[in-house]
Amino acid sequence: MLKLTSRCDLACDHCYVYQHPDQSWRRQPKVMTASTLRAAARRIAEHAAAHRLDTVRVVLHGGEPLLAGAAGLDAAAAELRRQIDPVTRLDLRMQTNGVLLTPQVCDVLVAHDVKVGVSLDGDLAANDRHRRHANGASSHAAVRRALALLRRPEYRASYAGILCTIDLDNDPVRVYEALLAEQPPHIDFLLPHANWERPPPRPDGVATPYADWLLAIHRRWLADGRPVPIRLLESLLSTATGGTSRTEAVGLGFADLVVIETDGTFEQVDSLKSAYDGAAATGLDVFRHDVDVAAAHPMIAIRQSGLAGLCATCRDCPVVRQCGGGLFAHRYRAGAGFDNPSVYCADLKELISAMAGTPAYVPVARPDADSLGRDVLDDLAAGPGGEESAHQLASVHLAMVRALLVALSPRAADDPVAAAGWQLLVDLDVAAPDAVQAVLEHPFVRRWAQRCRDTATGDVSYLACVAAAAAIRAAVPADLDVPLADGVLPLPTLGALTVAADARAARLAVRDDGFDVHVAGRRHRVRIGADGPAHWLPTRHVRVGGRDLLIEDTDPYRDCYQLPVAARLGAADAARWTGQLDRALRRVDTETAGYAPGVRTLLRAVVPLRPDAGGAQRSAAAGAAFGAVALAPAPDDAALAVLLVHEVQHLKLNAVLDVCDLFDPHDERRLTVPWRADPRPVEGVLHGTYAHLAVADVWRHRSGPVAAAEFRRYRDWTDGALDALLGLGALTTAGDRFVRRMRDTLDSWP
Repeated sequence: MLKLTSRCDLACDHCYVYQHPDQSWRRQPKVMTASTLRAAARRIAEHAAAHRLDTVRVVLHGGEPLLAGAAGLDAAAAELRRQIDPVTRLDLRMQTNGVLLTPQVCDVLVAHDVKVGVSLDGDLAANDRHRRHANGASSHAAVRRALALLRRPEYRASYAGILCTIDLDNDPVRVYEALLAEQPPHIDFLLPHANWERPPPRPDGVATPYADWLLAIHRRWLADGRPVPIRLLESLLSTATGGTSRTEAVGLGFADLVVIETDGTFEQVDSLKSAYDGAAATGLDVFRHDVDVAAAHPMIAIRQSGLAGLCATCRDCPVVRQCGGGLFAHRYRAGAGFDNPSVYCADLKELISAMAGTPAYVPVARPDADSLGRDVLDDLAAGPGGEESAHQLASVHLAMVRALLVALSPRAADDPVAAAGWQLLVDLDVAAPDAVQAVLEHPFVRRWAQRCRDTATGDVSYLACVAAAAAIRAAVPADLDVPLADGVLPLPTLGALTVAADARAARLAVRDDGFDVHVAGRRHRVRIGADGPAHWLPTRHVRVGGRDLLIEDTDPYRDCYQLPVAARLGAADAARWTGQLDRALRRVDTETAGYAPGVRTLLRAVVPLRPDAGGAQRSAAAGAAFGAVALAPAPDDAALAVLLVHEVQHLKLNAVLDVCDLFDPHDERRLTVPWRADPRPVEGVLHGTYAHLAVADVWRHRSGPVAAAEFRRYRDWTDGALDALLGLGALTTAGDRFVRRMRDTLDSWP
């Protein structure tokens, strides 16, 4: 946490920096100097290099960091990126009250890929209980203007979420509704900083008022289908199933935060300022000490010892692995220091106990999956994109599938078949996470989940088929009901079993080597990897770089393209597909090796299309089925290689557009392009241009006059479309950068 300023433009009466016992801010410079910033950036870069860190998060803070102005923020972010980016990925953030946010500041934030959290306590009445100017004037309208700015397409990539401090006098559901109306990517609810010397306000006769307040939100949040991540609630649900916490307020995670004040001194987490004067001090600074010395400070080391660092009362508590003793600052008592339970102990116990009946949360390892770093976007925009960028896209997809399943969990709880499947899937996510991941990464699981979310007629009971497939892959014994569709039992990634045309459900039992299905008084035995009954239709596959590429001709949700999919392939056709795919993928490796990592990492299934009556080559990708491409039979492996590269580019861009706004979705203008007779919307032109850039690159690496002519054709198409996109004025800042990066690639070709 980097304190760019030590003063604030608001006078919030609950602020731990200005209103609590530690008043060291009065001795700090108002603004961090350039020399102090350089020294801090150097220390951070040295620490990242010494420990080979994958990522370092730096939070620009204060006081109010916006008091540094657009120029000051620009200089600070540029210096941090100059020194840290060459060493590791810099995750740059800022926490602000938002009052001084302007388009000029937002331009700086987007240019430096700074994610912004804004403090807001609810509607006008709730927010203005505490967050006012020194003259008593309201801050609410200015903060809402700031949030409206961050929702603009050109700035949305910098919107990280809202931080809200709990006040029992505010109606919790009204607060929740007010925050939700601002469309935040995340919400943080913070317990007001208090300790045993300065206890939090509590109404007479109410034992756990803060738990009651949060549980009111929890109930409404579940009823709404969990429309936005709430960090505290998700962390408690995650730790309940052995997952990790995403907040220092709960859980047994190690302390990983150090503060650098405006004068360059290292301090501990600054919530300690609420305990006593000097509680956060270390006596260290960036000019004389490196980060390792700060990390070894005894008070920080205590918070890196997990369970052993808690008091005896906490260590003996049955919910300690969820609670983690609560926030360190909330444990303080004069004479005993921090060796106490949290002053919110009773509230945390009640909150955890009451949430125990929540449909279990599938732990989500989010690499901040709601966003992509600028370096990843630049890498992908160049055309091929490296393996690491492809893995990040795959992680975004997996996180979205998990989020979809969490959103479906309230509906699943009302369906006995789905509820049993949900519980099995949650259990497997702990016992056999690789098997669960393999099934959730299947393109058509996402397709099913999105359809189920978006339509009241979606078959939520299919969740049992998803769970059964994971159990079979893991060879974990399980026994559950599964739905049938027209007498067919589909098992995503595995195949389909035809059992009885008039049956609507069956009983499935997982065994060590396969599974049994009981329906209509008959048992069907299937052994995975061995010859099964004639009515078992296993999914065929091609082995690609150590993983299976599925030839998907049984999944009931594969029909999501504007082209008709083929029925189950006969043995001869399947053999032709597997052989040709193998040869085509080898061609991609040798001819355009730059595209091979994306193809091999992202492509998980190929859906055969019905052959075109005129023999035309046809292919498609769908945003709802990330990881799958649909292909009509190609004349040879050379043509198939081009189609694979082309369609995987669409997969990449679909994944980028899932989390990044590259254009204004409200701009309805259309562009004329040479590859289509009909004028295309901005998104269609962007997709075509990105795919054709790759196709041109494929032909560029082939020899002969035909290849040269094809290269010129696709290059010219791409060249004109890039000019049209850049001249239209519909791209966001991130979109403009993305398209200009494509232009750089095209212009680099001889």
